[in-house]
Amino acid sequence: MKKVVALLLVAVMALSVLAGCDKKEDTPATGTTTNAPASNSNDSSTPVKISLYRASFNTQTPDSTQEKKIQDKLNAYLKEKGFNIEIDYHDIGSDEYTDKANLALANNEINLLWTASWESVIGTNDLVPKNACYDLTDLLKGSTLYSSMDAGQWEATKYNGKNYFVPVYKDNVEGYDIMFRQDLIDQFGWNISSVKSLADIEPMLADAKNAGLKYPLLLQKTAMFYRFYIDKFDFFTADVTGNFVSVDKAKNEVINTIQTPEYKEYCNLIAKWAEAGYISEDEVTKSVSDTTTQTKDWAVSWWTDVPVNDEADGRYNQDVTMQSITDRWAHSTSALGSCYCVTANSSAEQAKACVDFLGLLYTDSTFADIYTFGIEGEDFNYVTSEGGVKKVQQHSDKYNHSMWESASATVVTPIDNEPDNKADLYKTFNGGAKTSPAAGFRFDKTPVEAQYTACQSIFDQYGFILETGGVAVADVDSTIAAYQAELDAAGYQDVLAEFQKQYNAWKG
Repeated sequence: MKKVVALLLVAVMALSVLAGCDKKEDTPATGTTTNAPASNSNDSSTPVKISLYRASFNTQTPDSTQEKKIQDKLNAYLKEKGFNIEIDYHDIGSDEYTDKANLALANNEINLLWTASWESVIGTNDLVPKNACYDLTDLLKGSTLYSSMDAGQWEATKYNGKNYFVPVYKDNVEGYDIMFRQDLIDQFGWNISSVKSLADIEPMLADAKNAGLKYPLLLQKTAMFYRFYIDKFDFFTADVTGNFVSVDKAKNEVINTIQTPEYKEYCNLIAKWAEAGYISEDEVTKSVSDTTTQTKDWAVSWWTDVPVNDEADGRYNQDVTMQSITDRWAHSTSALGSCYCVTANSSAEQAKACVDFLGLLYTDSTFADIYTFGIEGEDFNYVTSEGGVKKVQQHSDKYNHSMWESASATVVTPIDNEPDNKADLYKTFNGGAKTSPAAGFRFDKTPVEAQYTACQSIFDQYGFILETGGVAVADVDSTIAAYQAELDAAGYQDVLAEFQKQYNAWKG
């Protein structure tokens, strides 16, 4: 009988642990702050361990030895500041990040995950429906982390009225530029101020092709329609694989995007350029490396507009110049272009430790600089600008991150080619954008999830190829027709109707 009782107790305890996933009941009471160190309720001398995963976009293969040194440096600083937290740090090249992070997430090996609205598989729109995020709403109240940004940032990033994500305070509105290598501007005498639309770059692409460059137009293996056309449409799913539906901003109505004249215009232009040799077939096969922008193999590419576009020079190890191609827009996911989430498998203690960790990261420049730039003297040096402002000079090929995927622009020290008043520029930038009529709307795809997922697969087969130059000019119209037919067979009309139903209800 005792054995039976014991077995029942074990079963009940196991169920209790499983039931704790994504619950707020275990979180500390409202008013918890990050001024006091996180502690282990069983043994205050034992640090709370959290596993942190982030992507490295500037270094294709981060150096594991340097990563370990930086992990130790971060943990030592946490201890120095009185936080009983220990991080297990995973810095992963962006080419491998999605796969590795998704596997670790499935195995409950992550507590703090870097993500973004535009990421695939582990993006913000993927994580919420999977109940993979810890509800931080109550835990954030009164915390140092919450106070590090204005309330509008927290409101803009809510899902269903809850805070699942911690946005990086950066350029939290969205706009796009055409990016040119400055040495080619000088060599060919390009007048980039004449570029008012995408078609205007064609003479530059011809020069680059004649000069023998492999990538006259580098799309960075990205289907760019949903970026280049944001003045016209709000692709509120923030997912390139879902750009077949959008809000027409002028009409304020949900429409079938691929049947618009703009979509056909874009696909025909890209097909024409691919046939002329301006776009490499590496785009269609997705074999372009994320570090190609650091080489001399390209001439023209794209860039997400930021308050200090000169930061691209450091990221790409060369002088590049931008020309705006769209306006800047505030919309439902613009503040989620870089963020963190605490995973639902985390304990209440680990969730609090993650909030404490981010609270320090978003308010302490020394800690933020280690996390972003590495170890002073090895990965970077501090220098002083002519205006007497402290700056960072990076010089490492082992560890190299940017502010936008690390911590707040108000805390991370500017790099040496950035303005002294960088923080103020970011505040002005975010305040000067247009607002989409669909800002605040979030689509619940649950009623048509199977159809929506099937349509995303159809995009991979047709949309991506159409938008990256994999279709001949003569076949564009017939391919779009085949694309639509396949979408309809997958349940697209149900998806479109559900989008329209939800959006109209939200507007009403």
